[in-house]
Amino acid sequence: MPFYKVTYSEQYRRATVHNKGCNFRCLGCAYKVRDFPPVVAFPGLDEVKTAVAALDVDRVHFMGGEPTTCPDLPEMLRYCKHELSLVTYLGHTNGSAIPIENLDGADVSFKAFSPERHLEYTGAPAEPVYDGFRRAFEAGLDLRASTVYIPGFNDEEDVAAIARFVASFSESIPFHVMGYIPIPGTPWPRPTDEQMERVVATARGILRDVGFSHLTVEQVRNLDSRDSRFKVVQVL
Repeated sequence: MPFYKVTYSEQYRRATVHNKGCNFRCLGCAYKVRDFPPVVAFPGLDEVKTAVAALDVDRVHFMGGEPTTCPDLPEMLRYCKHELSLVTYLGHTNGSAIPIENLDGADVSFKAFSPERHLEYTGAPAEPVYDGFRRAFEAGLDLRASTVYIPGFNDEEDVAAIARFVASFSESIPFHVMGYIPIPGTPWPRPTDEQMERVVATARGILRDVGFSHLTVEQVRNLDSRDSRFKVVQVL
């Protein structure tokens, strides 16, 4: 679906362009517990370009949903990189459609290492994600990676397998482990503090730069109160 809003972070000198829609149907998608207001109208591409051009920023991030599902993304990447001279980055992507021309970097969220479990969890095959990450690295994109630790599903061994896959390209690629936030209708529990410590330690034995988050539902709904990256102003 098209872009629907533009936000601005003065602290990080960053514009973020958001779109609705995703090509995955993740059972444990954290967006299901966040309160997003309904989209009343979608601005035109020219309005989005004008909004970003008016901001004093160094970079532009694209978020969804899944940003690569937006049909206007290729033109927006070209415009921002070549006409505004901005760094272009996918602030969050499932990685199934990268690399993309005029894209400088991406933060790829790996859902599961097992192809069977990936298909079960997302409704989509895993191969395009892993192959896309490889091709993006070979194309020279600035990459980050993350996964959600789900006890009993995307378990410690699976997180380690994903970390090893990322490390096969570079042990310096930043990696983030998120503790699962229980979504209504799913059978998996929230990790304990001890489980999180163990899985993060395992990942840190594989990659050099490993961070983590272990949020509650209430914390996810109020990200701007705990993380400066989410303190933004909506400009469109």
